[in-house]
Amino acid sequence: MRPSDHVDSAAPAVTGDDGPTQPKLGPVGYIRFFWRQLTSMRTALFLLMLLALAAIPGSLVPQRTADPNGVVQYKADHPQLFPVLDTLQVFDTYTSVWFSAIYLLLFVSLIGCIVPRTKHHWQALRTRPPRTPVRLGRLAGYRSVPVEADATTSLPSVDDAVTRAAALLKRSGYRVERFGDSVSAERGYLRETGNLVFHAALVGVLVAVGLGGGFSYTGQRLLVEGQTFSNVLGSYDSFNPGRWFRQSDLQGYNLTLDKFTTTYEEKNLDALGQALDYSATVTSQEKGQAPKTSRIGVNDPLSVGGTNVYLLGNGYAMQVTVRDGKGNVAFQDVVPFLPEDANYTSTGVIKVPDASPSQLGMVGFFYPTASKLSTGAFASAYPDAQNPLLTLQVYRGDLGLDSGVPQSVYSLDTSGLEQIAGRQSKTASIELKPGQTKTLPDGTGSITFDGVKRYVSLDVHHDPSQLFVAGFAVLAVLGLLTSLFVPRRRVWVKAVPRRGAEHGEYDLEYAGLARGEDPNLERAVDDIAKRHLSDLGVRIPA
Repeated sequence: MRPSDHVDSAAPAVTGDDGPTQPKLGPVGYIRFFWRQLTSMRTALFLLMLLALAAIPGSLVPQRTADPNGVVQYKADHPQLFPVLDTLQVFDTYTSVWFSAIYLLLFVSLIGCIVPRTKHHWQALRTRPPRTPVRLGRLAGYRSVPVEADATTSLPSVDDAVTRAAALLKRSGYRVERFGDSVSAERGYLRETGNLVFHAALVGVLVAVGLGGGFSYTGQRLLVEGQTFSNVLGSYDSFNPGRWFRQSDLQGYNLTLDKFTTTYEEKNLDALGQALDYSATVTSQEKGQAPKTSRIGVNDPLSVGGTNVYLLGNGYAMQVTVRDGKGNVAFQDVVPFLPEDANYTSTGVIKVPDASPSQLGMVGFFYPTASKLSTGAFASAYPDAQNPLLTLQVYRGDLGLDSGVPQSVYSLDTSGLEQIAGRQSKTASIELKPGQTKTLPDGTGSITFDGVKRYVSLDVHHDPSQLFVAGFAVLAVLGLLTSLFVPRRRVWVKAVPRRGAEHGEYDLEYAGLARGEDPNLERAVDDIAKRHLSDLGVRIPA
């Protein structure tokens, strides 16, 4: 019992506040505090989760780098919401300030975690296993086996027993150190190695994606059956280069769309007409090589000329010939129409600036399998071209193509134009089936519907970092699996001579210690004990 006036330490200094007096952190102290918080593993995992969340807007709305036309369409569909999202840089998610800030903080955090841990791990690998504890009975899996003298067999010496234990543990993958009549062994440093490999691979992925994005490029091209695309800058409908892209990075090759086919559901009435598979047959030819026929499918791109060519969309293209009022061919081409619904009711625009006596513009509606509704309007009953019909509303006047202002090929500005066929004119809309020719009103000419072709929308993507990203991803998975399934444990084998033993009898003690959760530790210690005793020829007690 301590006396009532016993004092363990000096009395605290009396201050005006009842709370403890904390030391003040100077500028260096605050910097050190924030650096430790940033480079903690908890912060790195939080930033990694935050990066995944920050990438979600990039999949919900179109991005300017990948789908500039989609951004324009989004602006037209959501005129009030678009300015808010544009101010928040949602349409440029992966290059926005907030996404870049998370990216860079994660990069710094991971490096700050890896460097000191790597140094500490390297020192641990070169450190001897710890000395054998005096009392092994306090540890997990403890077992003590007496080694008795036997008339039939010779008693193994203490030195021999300890030597064989060291050899057994070394064969089992342990680092072994002998301390007198005991052996200290440890294993599982591969667990920390896998952890470091995992985090280093994440840094590698970030670096590869960052650098690879600067040398990559993405381009889009709409290709009609029979047309050929050349991998040159002027052949792309839209092109998004990386920061360090050069035109010399484009490898020369040609790509011809031979045929596009679609397989539709025909047995299940609830899903009748639903597309089951898309397939584009193409002929590619690289510079100095023979042509090669290949197939491009959904999630099955074509690798050619250092690029991957993906199949994004498809539709119908109208092959038409327009003659002007003088009978001359003013327009002859294939015009792509954009699908509007699941049955591929499509809309498109035909512009004829060279017609005489006046320029012509036409807004067309295409119905692959035309059927007439009770209202008199047309609709498409099936997505395949089983009963194709083209209807046209015709305008004449100045199309504004010479004003120098760029216009979309899929829209027609009808302000200032006179409608000569359609709802707002005396003449009904022009209706054409493949092979038919119809005369345009007021002597403005004629139009022939030559036929229907299919087109595909191709995305050409070049990313030199793909192999590096894939390699780092494999390393990350291997490192993560290693850190999860390799146990970190220590095992000791100790020979304890008995006092006063006449024939040198002693006890063999076995025990282990795990770093973290290791449900198999006791089983591992028991297995080592059995193998060691069997090697010594000692009877294993029940």
